[in-house]
Amino acid sequence: MTATDVAADSAILLSVTDGLARVTLNRPQRLNAIDDVAGELWRDIAREVTQRDDVKAVLLDAAGQAFCAGGDVQAMASSEYDAATLSHHADVIHEGHATLRHGAKPIVAAVQGAVAGGGLGFMLCADYIVAADSAFFASRYAAIGLTPDCGVSTLLPEAVGMRRALELTLSDRRLSAEEACEWGLVTEVVPSAQVGARALEVAQGWLSGAAGAFGQARRLLRAAPLRDVQASLDDEARTIGAAFATEDATQRIAAFTAGKKRP
Repeated sequence: MTATDVAADSAILLSVTDGLARVTLNRPQRLNAIDDVAGELWRDIAREVTQRDDVKAVLLDAAGQAFCAGGDVQAMASSEYDAATLSHHADVIHEGHATLRHGAKPIVAAVQGAVAGGGLGFMLCADYIVAADSAFFASRYAAIGLTPDCGVSTLLPEAVGMRRALELTLSDRRLSAEEACEWGLVTEVVPSAQVGARALEVAQGWLSGAAGAFGQARRLLRAAPLRDVQASLDDEARTIGAAFATEDATQRIAAFTAGKKRP
């Protein structure tokens, strides 16, 4: 069953099919740069996919030649923007990021073309990132005199370590897809024509397995850097207990132990 939840011409698209939510950045004419409308849609879609019981996994991708060029600089240059407006728009986007981070739905991203500025933060909301071999990655904040947003100051050091995060944000360094994979910024690199299919394959692997367990595992790992060890240990104990009580775990444990039995 397929449900389309936003209009086909929206800045971000959402469809849900057989447990998979597909979220598509959809401003290809602006390299999927995020304006205020897209930011509000991102927040609302993040709330929806994390709350819907029929969503078991999320595939994040983008229309056109680029994944995301960050914030919409042309919109920022208009007379309607001021410092308070920009801070408010950042808060809206950040609410979407935080919602996804605290959620229990594993996310795979299919990435092509340019990923710059805040686009890094959108990409790094994903747990597994499949990059096209033609993709490239850069900070570019300082090029317009701005500072990181969209979670980049947290998500980038988590992914590549502080030293490399500083190198990327304090220089005009541009990483190729292969370099990004070596750094740990993306999970794997495939030919451009295969990026969508490979990301879908990853998502379907989650859906065909213990999707709930995958989701809770990513939630635990995402939460750990933001709290003390004991809080994580307590959460682990509660979560594994709840997982053990599910029918899925009962069936899988039975199948596993049956396979181990010997005549």
